[in-house]
Amino acid sequence: MLIGTRLRFLREEKGLSQGDVEKRTGLLRCYISRVENGHTIPSLETLERFAAALEVPLYTLFFSGEDEASTPNLSSRESLEELAGQRGKAGEEARFLLRLRNLLARLADPDREVLLTLAKKLATR
Repeated sequence: MLIGTRLRFLREEKGLSQGDVEKRTGLLRCYISRVENGHTIPSLETLERFAAALEVPLYTLFFSGEDEASTPNLSSRESLEELAGQRGKAGEEARFLLRLRNLLARLADPDREVLLTLAKKLATR
């Protein structure tokens, strides 16, 4: 299935016009039309914007089945606590995150926002 055809189907199923999607994504209507008609291939970032505008998970743009997509090859994930018990860098980082999580749980919401803003500024350096 072509991605443009799938996007048009999902948009029409939600009862949205291309103008509605334009407002929700910030993409130009002419670009949306080019994607839906198969003249342009959108990037992954653009597909994420489409999925958000259509209020569907990203995988829905590629999967047309009735049920959720099966993921037979995914292994189970270890919890943070399990990772913390390991040796090496992964265990160290997990222990740090556990300490951070415990401290953050004690903060009030306004203080969390201040901390988040600070972390974003430090990350841009």
